[in-house]
Amino acid sequence: MRFWRGCGKVWLEIKIMCRLAEHTYKEPFACFDCRKVFKQISRWELPQHQRPASGQPRTVLCPQCRRPLADMGRDFKAPRSAAVKQWAKVKILFEHGFNFYSCGCCGPGYRPAQLREVYDFITSQQPLSDGERLLKKFAARQAA
Repeated sequence: MRFWRGCGKVWLEIKIMCRLAEHTYKEPFACFDCRKVFKQISRWELPQHQRPASGQPRTVLCPQCRRPLADMGRDFKAPRSAAVKQWAKVKILFEHGFNFYSCGCCGPGYRPAQLREVYDFITSQQPLSDGERLLKKFAARQAA
């Protein structure tokens, strides 16, 4: 009996693989001004001289407005162009460091569905500093 571990889950058979492990997929890049997504070939399929240096972001320009596109991650599903609030939500999430990357078997995790939920989500996901943790402990002791 073989076990395979991925995303915190243990699978019984070794044959179960992440969907991203076997194929190279095009990567979605979003333009928040045009509210459009353009899929580009993977950085690993680019010729060696066109690949960005290791650890450097890939720069892709929007074909319509010529501004830099945002690398959203393979699990990104773009909202409709007319859904202005949904695009605003995605832009806020991206600006705060949330993207749609995953290993392919579990997805990128929870993302808020509505614009009004975004700031609560961002504050709940930010790590607390040592001082903030200490203040939280003091507040809990005083409340008890």
